[in-house]
Amino acid sequence: MNAPLCVALLIDADNVSADVIEQAVQLTKAEYGSIHVRRAYCNVETALKQHGLFKRLSVRPMVNISAGKNSTDIAMAVDAMDLVIAERPDVVVLVSSDSDFAPLVIRLREKGCRVCGIGQQGKTGDDTVAIYDSFVDLLHHQVPKKAVPAKRTRRAKVAPPPAPSVPDLPDEVVRILDAVVELATGNKVELNLAAERLRAAKLLGKSASSPKLFKKHPELFLLTPEKTPNKVQYVGPMRS
Repeated sequence: MNAPLCVALLIDADNVSADVIEQAVQLTKAEYGSIHVRRAYCNVETALKQHGLFKRLSVRPMVNISAGKNSTDIAMAVDAMDLVIAERPDVVVLVSSDSDFAPLVIRLREKGCRVCGIGQQGKTGDDTVAIYDSFVDLLHHQVPKKAVPAKRTRRAKVAPPPAPSVPDLPDEVVRILDAVVELATGNKVELNLAAERLRAAKLLGKSASSPKLFKKHPELFLLTPEKTPNKVQYVGPMRS
């Protein structure tokens, strides 16, 4: 029996959307069975916005605090080389539509890795597809298919599934989520912080109770602990 391949999945999270990241993880697991290294490279804003997604997918965020053009790309390239030298993975999957990674792909291949690419359709050029051993372009909100080697086809087409049915949220709930952005990640938020944000957005009076506001939508907000709540969590459908 052949030993399982060691697979590293490196995601340029500033370059592709959240649903493409999720599809990329699913596709890579389906292709290779397991993913030994899962890392997403991004700035601080993206790390906060996608915190819930990274946690759910067991992806380790590699936050780049440096400013400037391509700083995240450079951080990802440096880490990829260190990873390949130290861990020697059999397969490296790069999730990005950026053609700037061409030198990295070539160098990883010289180190003995099979280098596969996953991009976001509409952002990937033909010159980017050609440098990988295989490449898959993914659409927003699509079900991924198995990767196809680049020598057989330049693009792996993905058939669109029926659009998911997501109930419309009440206007008040939308305004609450816009005011307290941390709630949209599905994490618990201190009521004091939530109240401060709601008052700033003029959704809550100076002396009004924030739990009372959240209790108006019990199917969407969970207050904990039950008797004397000090935290609130959004448990409704996630917005795209």
